[in-house]
Formats: sequence, C-alpha cells, structure tokens
Amino acid sequence: MSTDTPGIALPLGSGAAAASEQAQVYRKVSLRLIPFLFICYVAAYLDRINIGFAQLQMKADLGFSDAVYGLGAGIFFFGYALFEVPSNLLLEKIGARKTLLRIMVLWGLTSAGMMFVTTPTQLYIARFLLGLFEAGFFPGMILYFTYWYPSKMRARIIALFMSGMAVAGIIGGPLSGWIMNDMAGVNGWRGWQWMFLLEGIPAVLLGVMAWFLLDDRPGQATWLSKREKELIEHTLQQDQHDLGPAHHGSLRHALRDPKIYILAFAYFTFIAGTYVITFWLPTIVKSFGVTDPLRIGLLTAIPYIIGAIGMVVLSKNSDRTRERRWHAAGAAFLGGAGLVVASLLPGQLALALVALSFATIGILATMPLFWAMPTAYLSGPAAAGGIALINSLGLIGGFVSPFVIGWFKTATGSVNYGLYFVTALMVLGGIALLVGVPAKALREKREG
Repeated sequence: MSTDTPGIALPLGSGAAAASEQAQVYRKVSLRLIPFLFICYVAAYLDRINIGFAQLQMKADLGFSDAVYGLGAGIFFFGYALFEVPSNLLLEKIGARKTLLRIMVLWGLTSAGMMFVTTPTQLYIARFLLGLFEAGFFPGMILYFTYWYPSKMRARIIALFMSGMAVAGIIGGPLSGWIMNDMAGVNGWRGWQWMFLLEGIPAVLLGVMAWFLLDDRPGQATWLSKREKELIEHTLQQDQHDLGPAHHGSLRHALRDPKIYILAFAYFTFIAGTYVITFWLPTIVKSFGVTDPLRIGLLTAIPYIIGAIGMVVLSKNSDRTRERRWHAAGAAFLGGAGLVVASLLPGQLALALVALSFATIGILATMPLFWAMPTAYLSGPAAAGGIALINSLGLIGGFVSPFVIGWFKTATGSVNYGLYFVTALMVLGGIALLVGVPAKALREKREG
C-alpha cells in the first residue's frame, strides 16, 4: 500500500488485517489511558457533588437555608468558568501530566478543606476556589483524547470516561451515607466533615500518580513500539483527511462563529439537567419520606447504575451510525420527560425511581453525545480554546440549575417548579442543536 501522508507507514496486509492491527493498538492505548483517567474523573466528580449529600446534615448543623445551599453549590461554576480557557490553553502548551498534577492536588486539598466551613461566606469562598482549581480538567481530557483517538471512536471513548460521573453517583451515595452515619462523632467531628476529608485525599494522590503514568502525546509513550506510534499518527492524519478541512484554523476565527455559541447554549441546558441529578437527587429521594443517609445513598445509586448503562449504549449507537445531533437532542428530551414524570408521583417512591432512572439515562447521555460534536467541528489551534470556551459558557448552567431549584424550594417548599424550569431549558437546548448546527457542519464521515 501507499499513502499520501509523508513519513507515516500504512498498516501492512489486507484491509481486514490492517483493521485488526489498528484495533489491537487502540485496545492497548485504551487499557493504558482509560482506567486511570476514569478513576480521576470519579474522584473529580465525587468531590464536586458530595455537597449534595453533605447538605443532608450540613444545613441543619450550620443553619443554612436551601437558597444558601443552592448558591454555594452553584458558585463553584463561576470559579470554574474564570480559569477554564486559560487552563486548557496551558495544557496545550505544557501537556497533560503537569496540568493534571496542578489541578488534582489543588482541588483535592480544597475539597478536604470544606470540612472547616462554618458560615455561608466560607461555603461560597471554598466552593469558588474548588471550581477555580478544578477548571480545565474535563475539557482538558476531551482535548487529550483528540491527541490519541480518531473522530469515529470518540463518542464511546468519551462515554467510557464520563461513565465515571455515573460511577461517582453509584458509589458516592452509599459511601457518603456510610461515612456520614458511621464516622459521626469520631474525633469530635461531624459526619459531613469526615466525608469531605476522606473523599478529598484521593484526588491529591491521583494527581501525583498522573505525573508518572501519563504521556502528553503518543510519540512520547515508551510503552508503544515505533510501529504502534506510526499507526496512531497515521490514523489521526487519515481521519483529518477524511473529514476534510477544519472549520477554524485559529481560536480568533472560532470566537466569531455563531455555531460555537449555539453549541455552548445547548451544553448550558444539558449541564442544567445534569446538576439536577447531581445536587438534588438526594433531596428528591428524601422528599418521599426516606431519612437515613445510607438508605438515601443506596436508593440514589439506582438511577446512576441504569443511567451509566444507557449512556454507553446510546454513545455506541451514535458512533455506529455516525449521527450526533438527534442522539443528543433525543437524550435531552428523554431526560426532561423523566424529571416531569417523577414530579407527578408524590408518595410513590418506586415509580418515581423508575422515572428518575429514565431521566438519568437521558441526562447523562447528553454529555458524551454532545462532546463528540465540538471535537469534530474544531481542530488545530482552535480546539483547545474553543472546547474550553464551550465548556466554560455551558457550565453556567451548573450555577443556574441548583440556584433556581434552591430558590423555588425555599419559596414553595417543593423542587417541582425548579424541575419544570430545567426541563424547559433542556428541550430548548435540544431544539437549538437541531436547528442551529447542521449535520454537515460536524464533518462526520458516513460509513458505507
């Protein structure tokens, strides 16, 4: 075989043999990268969402209202948004190893320090700093995957990585509930204080491990042979050739493109739905009369387990069909419908959990399905800043959602009106995606 890509050897043998060799190499890459990054995301997400369980005791202990809690939960995203783009541009410059070391050590220490919060002001400052230090982790990993994987593999790879979000919910609920129950009073500390401490330390250790375990680019990986590095490089270059020229060669051009802001708006609405599940699921379960923190944690794990399975299935189907927009919009519609149905079932915990499980499938699935789109639309110098910009603008939804729901709950005693508001947002986001971003703009190559 020959290639029009200078200096890169094509796989030898027949098409089937070449595909088999490529699959073998990427299996090796995934076994090296995905388990560790998955664990990092579990730790990151657990430290972000454990305030949802802390508030079951923290509000009463410290005298915080639902509005104070909602603002404290959401202010995280202001810090996150401020440093998001600079952090991702820094990753492009200095690499993933140094970036993850900085991010994870600082956020782990800050998360553990949440145990010392006693006033609303301290809560706001700690959550703001947590967002500031964690900024760049998620978009950095999305960018990092573009250094290794072609576009046709990214939705399922991102889904495997992002299933850490669901796993954090699966293990985080029972773990947080157990710590808050069984560690309460040890050393004179409250259960929620122990939870922040014990769940913050792993992030620090993982940040140090990232320095030793990760490689910034395939060419630097000593665990890959020369031929394996060449095959990965050829695959990525061939992918760019098949997709055609990128829409933007620089971040400046990307910033002028209305589609970037349509994508950011859609992500904003999807994030709003995500943090309904993240921050308010324990409260929703508690509203059905469940009071024991451990039982609440076990029950909240059910929607996350089902949601994780649904997220991976939908993402694999999206990769197989090479269709993103309808998959993501449909998931948003499903998520919103599940939230509404759950709100209409007072006193019926079992049925509400079924509805919340469908809501979690849709809400979680929007994430990997969405992120397969910006990585196809942007490449080159525009990718690092463009991905971070979309993420930082979209993450404002992470502030709006808990704040609005907290305000409605304080004003009415119920989260239902907040759920309706977020459902409307998600529907608008799905429609905006379908109308504002044509399929041809995503440079998807159809198979067959």
